[in-house]
Amino acid sequence: MQFHFDESAPLYQQIAAQLEEMIFTGVFPEGSQVPSTTQLSTELHINPATVLKGMNMLVEKDLIEKRRGRGMFVTAGAQEKIMQTRKESFYKDYVKSLLLEAHKLGITKQHLLELIERGGERWNS
Repeated sequence: MQFHFDESAPLYQQIAAQLEEMIFTGVFPEGSQVPSTTQLSTELHINPATVLKGMNMLVEKDLIEKRRGRGMFVTAGAQEKIMQTRKESFYKDYVKSLLLEAHKLGITKQHLLELIERGGERWNS
């Protein structure tokens, strides 16, 4: 388990994002225990309150749950929740802007589909 930090966002947000990615990719499968606040703060040399703040973001999203006296565990359906959130973000961040730009350029629906097909040929190789 490796974390990579940069200056782009507060540490607690980066911890939450990286744990979420680990849940999404199956590093922490549904039902599994995630490292404790103490473990992460010790390993990463970060204040435990910062780690807890990041973990609480995932609790609020219902991706992990606290089990009294046992630790934090990945909730059932967490991967699907992340998938749905990412699909919606993909639509908002990429598809809508693609369609807007295509409209500005006068690209027809058919031509746009052809461009997408052409770009998708890489996946079929």
